[in-house]
Amino acid sequence: MTARRMMKLGLSVASAGYHYSAWCHPEVDALSATSIQHHVRAARIAERGKMDFLFLADWSSILNVDDRRIARDREQAQVKVDPTLAMAAVAAVTSHVGLMPTASTTYWHPFNFARRMAALDHISGGRAAWNMVTSHGLDEARNFGLDKPLDSNTRHERAREFVSVMRGLWDSWDDDAFIRDKQSGRYFDRDKVHVLDHVGKHFRVRGPLDAARPPQGFLPIITAGTSENSQDLAAEIADMCYGGQPNVEAARAYYSSVKGRLAKYGRTPDELLMLPGIQCYVGRTQSEAEDKFALMQRAMPVEVGIGQLIVNHFPDLTGHPLDEPIPDLTMRDEFLGSEKLGGREPELTLALMRRARDEKLTLRQLFDVALCGFWSLGVIGTPKLIADMMEEWFTTGAADGFNVQPPYLPGGGEDFVDLVIPELQRRGLFRTEYEGRTLRENLGLKRPPSRYATRLTEAAE
Repeated sequence: MTARRMMKLGLSVASAGYHYSAWCHPEVDALSATSIQHHVRAARIAERGKMDFLFLADWSSILNVDDRRIARDREQAQVKVDPTLAMAAVAAVTSHVGLMPTASTTYWHPFNFARRMAALDHISGGRAAWNMVTSHGLDEARNFGLDKPLDSNTRHERAREFVSVMRGLWDSWDDDAFIRDKQSGRYFDRDKVHVLDHVGKHFRVRGPLDAARPPQGFLPIITAGTSENSQDLAAEIADMCYGGQPNVEAARAYYSSVKGRLAKYGRTPDELLMLPGIQCYVGRTQSEAEDKFALMQRAMPVEVGIGQLIVNHFPDLTGHPLDEPIPDLTMRDEFLGSEKLGGREPELTLALMRRARDEKLTLRQLFDVALCGFWSLGVIGTPKLIADMMEEWFTTGAADGFNVQPPYLPGGGEDFVDLVIPELQRRGLFRTEYEGRTLRENLGLKRPPSRYATRLTEAAE
């Protein structure tokens, strides 16, 4: 009998929360960004809800510090802790939830990172994963000695080689290499340790890794991005894909596009989980949910909202009245030249510009639309309304689960776990207990065998 398909859910932590002014919420500790207690509490919330993993967003810079139009001094996310170190601390006080830090293939070296992540997988008993990014921001590039970011083709080419080296290093030791026999004095079998001796375009790494093969074999990898390069990379090497589509039609198209590329790499659709982001304002009544959203929006200064529009390729709307419709921006091309600021893909900006034009949105309404869902799926409502939407996405080819983005923590995460997850469980859409101990087991992903064991099997056949 085939097991019923279940949603996969992650809890995403972006400092104090995904709302730009989360730190101003009366229930939020203003020190959250650098507090390990904050990260531990978030992990325990996720584990209490039987969620698959805790996700830590990250980038290696302060953003837009030279552009005073962007009110970064009013946001909490400019300082943070190294996510791999935070996850190591969280591993010690949790037992089931997966641990997914972010790291860039452009600014790490694969040996150091393979070593660190193997250690995290051992420390956690097989619960580590990796949010793999390639880093397209100017601020990060300058921190690593570059005048500008690497172009997309180079970044994704480097990422492929990086992952290949990582997996080769994780295969340095066979699963049964360690004898540890005190009688004979033999600690490991020399024939079961392998030198990678990788020489490529971007890296030269001999190996072997000085860490045993991770409990999961290879750590699960999640990637994101809508570009052709990003989608191809996800189809080739990722176990999960983190989407940012604001509506079900766009999510279905993205789901189909990425999964449609898997066959080219000899993979099947069930080998890649599509997990769109979702930011929820949850209330027992619709009015309560709307009040929670309104509280957060009131905490956000106008200059923060305008600055975020600028980052995401809008022209500067400083001085435009809050409650008057914004001008038609769809014929303007300023946003196409603002990639240096970072932000979302320009096509998402253009779609929002069209919506603002068609619905005659005021600047205040534009803030509500653009900043509610952090440019992905934003929902304000009751547990039933949110579960209805999630179920539609899950059952109609738009999602295999969701990466939940609380607007503020811990309250936003607790609302989701205490109100939405029970509704999903009542519908038979989400687990009531963890299926296994490792993250791969809970995600329903097979543990990959070592390449050397596979070669021996093939030779024997």
